[in-house]
Amino acid sequence: MNMVLADVSTAAQQAAEASSTTGSTTQSLTGLEGFLAQYGTIIMLVLLGLVMYFLLIRPQRKRQKEEQKMRNDLRVGDEITTIGGIVGRVLNVKDDVFIIETGADRNKMTLKKWALQSNETVHDTPADDDDDDDDI
Repeated sequence: MNMVLADVSTAAQQAAEASSTTGSTTQSLTGLEGFLAQYGTIIMLVLLGLVMYFLLIRPQRKRQKEEQKMRNDLRVGDEITTIGGIVGRVLNVKDDVFIIETGADRNKMTLKKWALQSNETVHDTPADDDDDDDDI
């Protein structure tokens, strides 16, 4: 019986020593390991946010700017396609609407600029070149 108690007490002492040794090594993390242990999750969230910005948000904003530029550069005589698939030639452009004629019957339609999908006409010069200087 004494032998069993001695073995149990020895095993308990060894377990206590092992836990105290392990506890002291986790608390004594220094340098890069300590920094990553404290701030690793925050760093990963920031990196994930940057990846999302550069892969999703930035390209979408670029497409929106190009679409807005196309709508602002709309001129009389342009061949356009609307988001509904209507193809026509621009007759008149106002602030937020434009008038097109379509088909052989020359039907006229008034449409909002946001309904413009593509402009098939290529322009050599910008639409608002109203300055007096000569562009060479």
